[in-house]
Amino acid sequence: MKTADLFKWRHYQSEIILLNVRLYCRYPLSYRNLEEMMMERGLEVDHSTINRWVLQYSPELDKRCRRHLKPTNDSWRVDETYVKIRKKWRYLYRAVDSDGYTLDFLLTAKRDTKAAKRFLTKALNAVHTHEPRVINVDKNPAYPPAVEQLQEEERIPEGETVRQVKYLNNIVEQDHRGIKRLVNPGMSFGSFNSARRTLKGYEAMNMIRKGQINNVGKDDVMGQISFINQIFGLAA
Repeated sequence: MKTADLFKWRHYQSEIILLNVRLYCRYPLSYRNLEEMMMERGLEVDHSTINRWVLQYSPELDKRCRRHLKPTNDSWRVDETYVKIRKKWRYLYRAVDSDGYTLDFLLTAKRDTKAAKRFLTKALNAVHTHEPRVINVDKNPAYPPAVEQLQEEERIPEGETVRQVKYLNNIVEQDHRGIKRLVNPGMSFGSFNSARRTLKGYEAMNMIRKGQINNVGKDDVMGQISFINQIFGLAA
């Protein structure tokens, strides 16, 4: 979608919309928290409106930041965490490299070989990832057959690619916490689609926060804000 069309017909300025999306996807805030924060600025914005903004612009944030991501290395750490949707637990597949940089993520309804293969394929197709030299996984039995299928398809090189060494996955398990602390204020997602779209915003902001963007430092908060505005065409 063209930048000029992104905010067309909105009743609020694009800067206000993007501010709310950025704050919600970076900090553990509820929609009502943001409603009150906007009220302090003299703006009356209903929490349901902010919710619609997040669902609309989170996927766009994820898509636009990906072309600016630094390349990851070839040591993959893969794991799943749980996300509650309509009072049922679903699975969020996530992977980072040995430096803690996010490779990719995928929300699924099931935890099986098919889901594991879908996730690994998505990570392989990401523009910033390298073919894995090694994939460290947990005890989930779905990973070895998924990797074998990808090796047969020549997507992953043959050899001792899969390892199950628990302490090596500490990096990705710690990284889960950054996403879980954002999920918790909302208690539970109302639908699979809303969860999928919102998580794209969480993960995009997590990558930006970790310093994965070219020429934008990990601790450069103002630079990160400027980057987000720039990719949405709002920079001065």
